[in-house]
Amino acid sequence: QAQLVESGGGLVQAGGSLRPSCAISGRTFSAYANGWFRPAPGKEREFVSAITLNGIYTYYTDSVKGRFTISRDNAVNTVYLQMNALKPEDTGVYYCAGDPRYGSSYLRADGTYRAWGQGTQVTVSS
Repeated sequence: QAQLVESGGGLVQAGGSLRPSCAISGRTFSAYANGWFRPAPGKEREFVSAITLNGIYTYYTDSVKGRFTISRDNAVNTVYLQMNALKPEDTGVYYCAGDPRYGSSYLRADGTYRAWGQGTQVTVSS
């Protein structure tokens, strides 16, 4: 059974950094891409970032461009989200997603993904 397990969240002051990670096991690791999502007002989850299996293509929502970097280490089946210059509005539970149904045009949609982790809490104080 596919599993995604997040870790590495925490409490940090504004301007600080965190690096959540997503350990992936099972069939879903060989899937096309992985993404990170977080809650947003008026919706269950909003897209944060995604990365293809080969690590060549990365995608970001505008609000995190230049501050967050997604990466992966396929040798240890893990996807990372380096979060720098954190702001209080970045606070939330960050979810790792995997096993997308569709290709790159749909990686920003949470409905694309069939596998989800339990989430890791990120709290940024002002």
